[in-house]
Amino acid sequence: MDTSTGVVFPVSNTAKMAESHEEERSSSAFGRGVVAAALASVDAAGADAAQRDTGWRRGYPRHLRRLVEVGATDHRAAMAIARDGLASVHDRMCWLPASGGHDRTLADAFTTPLPHARWDSVTVSGDGAAETEFTLPYKGTRLQGDALRDRLDGWVDDGVIEPGVRDAVGKVLDNPQWLDVRDETFVVLGAGAEMGPLRSLLRWGGRVVGIDLPRAALWSSLFDVARESAGSLTVPVAAGRADASDPAQHAGADLLHDIGGVGDYLLALDGPLVLGNYVYADGGVNLRLSAATDALALHLSQRDDVALAYLATPTDVFVVPDGAVAQANSGLDSAFLKSVRRPLRMLSGGRLLQRQYPPHPSGASLSDTIVPQQGPNYLLAKRIHRWRAATAAADGQLVSMNIAPPTRTRSVTKNRALAAAYAGAHRFGVEVFDPSTANTLMAAMLVHDLRTGGYAAKGDMWQAEAAGAAHGGLWRSPYDPRSALGIAAVLGFGSAR
Repeated sequence: MDTSTGVVFPVSNTAKMAESHEEERSSSAFGRGVVAAALASVDAAGADAAQRDTGWRRGYPRHLRRLVEVGATDHRAAMAIARDGLASVHDRMCWLPASGGHDRTLADAFTTPLPHARWDSVTVSGDGAAETEFTLPYKGTRLQGDALRDRLDGWVDDGVIEPGVRDAVGKVLDNPQWLDVRDETFVVLGAGAEMGPLRSLLRWGGRVVGIDLPRAALWSSLFDVARESAGSLTVPVAAGRADASDPAQHAGADLLHDIGGVGDYLLALDGPLVLGNYVYADGGVNLRLSAATDALALHLSQRDDVALAYLATPTDVFVVPDGAVAQANSGLDSAFLKSVRRPLRMLSGGRLLQRQYPPHPSGASLSDTIVPQQGPNYLLAKRIHRWRAATAAADGQLVSMNIAPPTRTRSVTKNRALAAAYAGAHRFGVEVFDPSTANTLMAAMLVHDLRTGGYAAKGDMWQAEAAGAAHGGLWRSPYDPRSALGIAAVLGFGSAR
């Protein structure tokens, strides 16, 4: 993939560039600038600290935490951070056409003519019977009815999900007609993503439009899924190739470089539309994609029949309800490793097994589950989703945004340290989900939100996030997750190999 054009970070070394004639596009400079701009109107000191941090890749967790701390008890401040942060993303990120020239604004990506033809479409439909009852794959079986309700209750009792998740899925069970999703067109950005709802929507008979990179093996696999389903999968293919003997060879679109063309393609679809964002890439590309897809969301939202859907990562900073704090604190007396907590803390200088929610006189409680190894680009990309969900809902748009559980996706398991930590997480009351369980659960949450008013119907920003939090137990663990991560990795290393 060409990383020098399309949606790109701004040039950050203007003075040096004049001497070296080379451009430097720094994701760290971009991240510092966005965080500083988000904080500027409500926390000048925090903004200045972020802008001056020269060790961004090490220091970013405290600044991303600050974005939540400042608005934790002040809804107006929280919304100002979200709106100013998004504005800064769009002001700073650039569009550089493949044909060359100079950097343009991100919005210009939708007005710049592309040097190639637009796409045609291929639709693959299945002839299977649509599933009419929600079921959940779990540990080799498929839960339904009372067995599924018991599992949801067990997860709540164990602190794995917030009660709002149980209640939402329970309503889907109570209203099986909600699974007839043929009244919507679902645009799945990142069609091949492990956490996406594509397979569930197809099982329920949905009309899905898939957007992902031009990769023949990916599309061939997804076309097979569609043929065996009750729904239909529509995919952009290179112009003039819709009738090719193997359309998978010509399917797909590059969101970083063809964002304007994708926007035109999606604007022409019949609605109502649900635009779901499930894209992922490594490093700075992920942050560029997040900006690109946010620009796409704004572009499509010129229509009045577009809903937005997101999944938040559980490894972030959240304002948690009092019940989560109480359950976490009650587990201190019976939690795993209690007998060795004191010597471990002494040997580590207090770094290991820190209490997640130490007593404080007043204010909101925060669960800070940032995993530094995932990096600032990943976390800021996910924070853009949270900001857009909050602001779009406040502006009257239908939004689904839920916190997905820790999941054994390929992006996690290829990192040996994270894979080992996930393998040992159960020792601390954290359940790590298989992808099929996680994405099916989140698909049910999406259906619930579309039928009941979504994010805006759940309260303010923090209430809405808590109502859809399937955090796997991270919020209700007695110990600060980062202070237990190393121990979990050691305990899980053998089983993760």
